[in-house]
Amino acid sequence: MSLLCYNRGCGQRFDPDSNMNDSCTYHPGVPVFHDALKGWSCCKRRTTDFSDFLSIAGCTKGFHNSEKPPEPVKPDVKTTSERKELADLKPKFQEHIIQAPKPVEAIRRPSPDEPMSCLQMKISASLKQALEKLQLSSGNEMKKEEDSNEIKIGTTCKNSGCSKTFEGPHSMEEMCTYHSGVPIFHEGMKYWSCCKRKTSDFNTFLSQEGCTTGIHTWIKKDSEKKVVSCRHDWHQTGGEVIISIYAKNAVPELSHVEANSTLLNIHIIFEGDKEFNQNLNLWGVIDVKRSYVSMTATKIELTMRKAEPMLWAGLELPASKVQPKQDIAEQA
Repeated sequence: MSLLCYNRGCGQRFDPDSNMNDSCTYHPGVPVFHDALKGWSCCKRRTTDFSDFLSIAGCTKGFHNSEKPPEPVKPDVKTTSERKELADLKPKFQEHIIQAPKPVEAIRRPSPDEPMSCLQMKISASLKQALEKLQLSSGNEMKKEEDSNEIKIGTTCKNSGCSKTFEGPHSMEEMCTYHSGVPIFHEGMKYWSCCKRKTSDFNTFLSQEGCTTGIHTWIKKDSEKKVVSCRHDWHQTGGEVIISIYAKNAVPELSHVEANSTLLNIHIIFEGDKEFNQNLNLWGVIDVKRSYVSMTATKIELTMRKAEPMLWAGLELPASKVQPKQDIAEQA
């Protein structure tokens, strides 16, 4: 009569009369499943496949075992009456009704006629060092100009795109062909904002003939500021809106940013003779007292604190949604 062996990893039938101390090959340990690996506690082999785990050969020799292991003890299931009695023994707790918070009402858009305030400026050490170097170099140039007010032979015209040099008094009467705009580099293309003849080659861009005619500028006047357009972008967080203006060596003494709750006026003087102006009707409402300007050697960052924690759909309010001042006065 053959019997079934209940040793782990064996599961074979055996004849009790021929059962020897090396008849059974089994696992004396227990199954181990950890981090998708499967194996036995009595040997070191591990596998991720369950079928492979079942086929792992035993690591111990011994007698076959015909005794079925005891069934695991099932937990006692309480009857309905017993559960009710246990519930009655539990202490009574007072019920608390938790209400959802009321939605925050949107802040009413203030009048654009609010007084403007200059935002606090934070100047980095890198900008201070860069401006000190510029002052030293400009001081040396001024000394050279004071030594001689005459235009030297070989002086290059200061107009953009003109490569003519001063060769004598007759050069004062020559017409200058130059670019009145500013250079723009965008997505690999290079062009002037005044004529927009685009090219990907830098040498071709430099050799483009000017589109405007006028007189040569042999000496650049310090008092003249050239209004330019700077590359700028913006992003937002839950509580702030940040505008980045990429202008090198901004002059804090000549620059200012003023704002009220909904309007922003930007005036930046940089690199000595360049001027950037931008007026914005903001999409949302800001807290002017908690907003500030950070100036570094390579860019200016405007950090505006939102008056209410909400996502702005854009930086500027569309013109169609700008409320006339008369309507605002009537509401007030």
